[in-house]
Amino acid sequence: MKQLKICDFTEPELDVLRRLCNFSDIELQYFNLRARDKTLVEIALEMNISQSTVSLIGKRVKNKIIRIL
Repeated sequence: MKQLKICDFTEPELDVLRRLCNFSDIELQYFNLRARDKTLVEIALEMNISQSTVSLIGKRVKNKIIRIL
């Protein structure tokens, strides 16, 4: 079974997640970049943070999405 990616959600679904997950500013920035199918390396460069920090943010975002779903 294929793992669902943030970029696989429809725009209305993304809007619901944005509203319900209570993302911090940095989590929302990560979420929006992943919704545009950016890689972790691209996100790290765009947000000017390390890849390990991107991974930590990604885990927090994933946990919030899982709680909502």
